[in-house]
Amino acid sequence: MVDRSIGSRIFDWTNGTLLVLFSLITIVPFIHVIASSFASAAAYNQSSFLLFPTEFSLKAYSYIFTTNALPKSLGITIFITVFGTLICLAFTSLTAYSLSRRRMYFRKPIMFLIVFTIIFQGGLIPDYLIVKELGLLDSYWSLMLPRAIIPFYLIILINFFKNLPDEIEESAKMDGCGDLRMLLRIMIPLSMPALATLTLFYAVFQWNTYMHAILYINDTEKWPIQVLLRQIVMVSQAGFVEQGVVEGEQSIPPDTVKMAVITVATFPILMVYPFLQKHFAKGVLLGSVKG
Repeated sequence: MVDRSIGSRIFDWTNGTLLVLFSLITIVPFIHVIASSFASAAAYNQSSFLLFPTEFSLKAYSYIFTTNALPKSLGITIFITVFGTLICLAFTSLTAYSLSRRRMYFRKPIMFLIVFTIIFQGGLIPDYLIVKELGLLDSYWSLMLPRAIIPFYLIILINFFKNLPDEIEESAKMDGCGDLRMLLRIMIPLSMPALATLTLFYAVFQWNTYMHAILYINDTEKWPIQVLLRQIVMVSQAGFVEQGVVEGEQSIPPDTVKMAVITVATFPILMVYPFLQKHFAKGVLLGSVKG
């Protein structure tokens, strides 16, 4: 065993301590939200910052699930997240593969326009007018199609495709493989680590759809979970159930209701990462040439 110097040990101990503190700083708010959502009225009123409630209660969850508003809104968000992510991946993959090929005409002007949109954007009013003229208002397409490609993620995938060996494409062409077949059969399997990362980014982006849902969706029956969460928070702050939501003979503090809604809205997207983690841990060298 190699003897380590005192400075090296102090450095490792300091790094470990800082990482533990940083982890606590990031996880404590989640614990507080979950604990508050399960706290009874008496336990919540005892302390303004809960980490472990002295008395558990499921009344906040039973209250938010008494109507079909939250389950329906959650189902809408899941639908938008799944299909919106698939649409984003399809458009991003097709565009990135095309722009990564040097033989494509007008590749540089198109790349300039894409980078230009990162710096300068039209704004909300032009976006709204385009969605309106296309007849997408009050439809789920208005939440999926206008943001089908995010330029920053597109550039990431373009660079990944560029780093793949040219010999793979040349060998596929010699075997009579077309561009679309090459993308589906060769490039995409080799790009699973990058696509898994983009899948997570796009899924979080679609799940957190808020501003565009407020602009484009006027029908309350089609609201995603984030907009419904906003309404619950606004109603509570406006003085609704100021003394708590009355259920039976007990009252439910409005803050515990908000915490329960936040927990329900956040938990599903947190469950996506374990299914994508294997793509981060495996296949890092999939694009390399084996000698």
